[in-house]
Amino acid sequence: MKKITNILHISLVFGASIVLYSCKNDSFLDRFPKSEFSEPTFFKTENDLKLYANTFYNNLPQVNDYRSDNNSDNMLPSSSDPLLSGTYAVPASGGGWNADSWLNIRRCNYFLKRYENAQTNNQALYAAEVRFFRALFYWQKVSDFGDVPLVLTDLEDTSEELYGPRVNRNLVMDQVILDLEFAVQNLPNKGSEETGRLNKDIANALLSRIALWEGTFRKYHQLGNEIPVLQKSLAASEALINAGKYKLYTTGAPDQDYFNLFIQQDLKSNPETIMHWAYIIGTTTQNYTRQSGESNTGATKDLLDSYLFKDGKPIGLTSYAYDDASPANEVKNRDPRYIQSIATPGFVYNTNPVLTYGLPNIGTSQTSSGYWLIKGRSSDPAQIVANQSDIDSFIFRYAEVLLNFAEAKYELGGTITQMDLDKSINLLRSRVGMPKLTTAVQADPNAVNYGYAVAPLLYEIRRERRVELIGEGFRFNDIKRWKAGKLIEGIKTVRGMKLNASLRSQYTYDVSKITTDNNALIIVNTNFTNGRQWNDKYYYLPLPLDQITLTQGKPGAYKQNPGWQ
Repeated sequence: MKKITNILHISLVFGASIVLYSCKNDSFLDRFPKSEFSEPTFFKTENDLKLYANTFYNNLPQVNDYRSDNNSDNMLPSSSDPLLSGTYAVPASGGGWNADSWLNIRRCNYFLKRYENAQTNNQALYAAEVRFFRALFYWQKVSDFGDVPLVLTDLEDTSEELYGPRVNRNLVMDQVILDLEFAVQNLPNKGSEETGRLNKDIANALLSRIALWEGTFRKYHQLGNEIPVLQKSLAASEALINAGKYKLYTTGAPDQDYFNLFIQQDLKSNPETIMHWAYIIGTTTQNYTRQSGESNTGATKDLLDSYLFKDGKPIGLTSYAYDDASPANEVKNRDPRYIQSIATPGFVYNTNPVLTYGLPNIGTSQTSSGYWLIKGRSSDPAQIVANQSDIDSFIFRYAEVLLNFAEAKYELGGTITQMDLDKSINLLRSRVGMPKLTTAVQADPNAVNYGYAVAPLLYEIRRERRVELIGEGFRFNDIKRWKAGKLIEGIKTVRGMKLNASLRSQYTYDVSKITTDNNALIIVNTNFTNGRQWNDKYYYLPLPLDQITLTQGKPGAYKQNPGWQ
C-alpha cells in the first residue's frame, strides 16, 4: 500500500493563493508581479520557504507518457509534428516567450532575492531547491531558443533589464551549471531529506543530464569550451555510480524485466529509482495505459531496424536470419527490449480475460505504423480504467546516468575503456541478456546518416541510448545536441512495418486503403512519400513577432533566430 508521504502529492494551497499578475506589456521582461500575500509578513520562517519552494515541484520532468518521441525519428504519429513537417509558422505572440512562459523563472528570482530574510538555519537548503528549478527552466529556454535574456533578480518598473538583450547561450548555460552545482553542494544527502523533496543525488542526476547535453551541443555546433562542461557531466555521473546506492532493476528474467520496470505501482523501493512520481488511487492518478491503446502513433521502421540481434550485431552483420515479412518473424532473435517495447504476436494485452495480440491493428488509432509501442502499458485491466491508473513514473532513473557516463567518457577522450563499458553500457545489456559491447566493435554497414562520420564505438553508445530510452522524450534533444538533423531525413523514419500481399491477405478487415511503398513498407502520411527535409533552423524555435517589435529601437533589440522569417 502506497502511503501519501510524497511532497508531490501535498496540496499546494500556497501556490494557489498567490495570484500573480502580468503587466500590460506581455514581454518576458515584465517585472515580477506583486502577489496577494503581504511581503512584510512573508519569508520569515522556514515553513514560508518550504511552501514557496513547493510550487515548483509540479514541474519535475517525470515520464508518464511514452509518446514523447513523436517529434523525432523514433515515432510516426498520424498527425505529423509541425516542426519536422515544415509547417511550423513563426507565431505572432506566445510561442514559449510570453509572460506566462517566463513566470517560473521570475518566481525563482523573487524567492532568491528574499529567502535570506527567513529565521532558519536551512536557508541554503531551500535556495538550493529553487536554484535547481531555475536551472531546469533556463535550460529548457536555451534548448528552445538559444540566446535568451539572463535575469537573476526580480525586476522593478524602472529596472534597466526590462528591455535587456539576449545573452549568448553559452553564458546562460554557465549559469545553469552554477545553479546545479550550488544545489549539489547545499541539498541534503539522500535519506536525510524530507520525504519526496530534492537531495544531492537528484541534483547530480540533472547535472549529469544537462551538462552532457550542453557539452555535446557546444562540441557539435562548434561553440567552444565544451571540455569543462563534459567533465562536469562525467563527475556528476561518477558520483552517483561510485556511491553504490543504485543499480538496475532486474529479477534475472531478461525477457520480462525491462517491460516490467515501467509498469510498477510502487517505484520507491526500486533500486533504479533516483526520483519518482507516485500515483495513488483516490489522490492523484494517471491514464497512460488506457491512452496507449488509442495513441494514434507508432514506432518507425528506422527505430526497429536499429535493434541488434542476440549475437550483439546489427542486421548487416548478424549470423541470424533476418526476415521482416511478418511481425512474428521480424522480432525473432532480436534484443529482448524490442519485444518488451513493441507489441508482437502473442503479447498479452489484457489479463482478465486473457487477450493476446495478433496482427497489428493498422488503420486504427492503436498504431499508425503497425508497430504499437507498449512500453509503460500495463495488461492489468484495473490500470485500463479511465484516469484510475496508479502506475508510478520515473523522474530520474539510474539507466540514464549510466548512458550519460559512457557518452561523456567517450566524448572527452575519443575512446572508452572496456572497464568503463562494463560498468555502464554492459550493465544495461546484461539486464536483457545481450552480449557485451567491446571496444573492438565492427562498424555497422547500414549505419544511419548523422550528416557526418561517427566512430563505430560512439555509434553503438548512441544506439544503446536510443533503444534503452525509447519513448522517454530524450530523442529530439539528442538530435539537436549532436547536430544530427540529417537523421530526420532517413526514409525509414516515415515508414512503418512491411505489409506485403501475403500479410494483407491475413487481415479479416479491409486494409486495402493502407498505402505502401515499393518495398511494401507502410506510408503513414502521403505528404512524406519521399521523406522529410531537415532545415538547420529547426535547431531553435523562432521568437514570436510581437517580442521583436516590442524591443525595436531599444538597446539589445531582439533579432529573429536564423532561418525564420
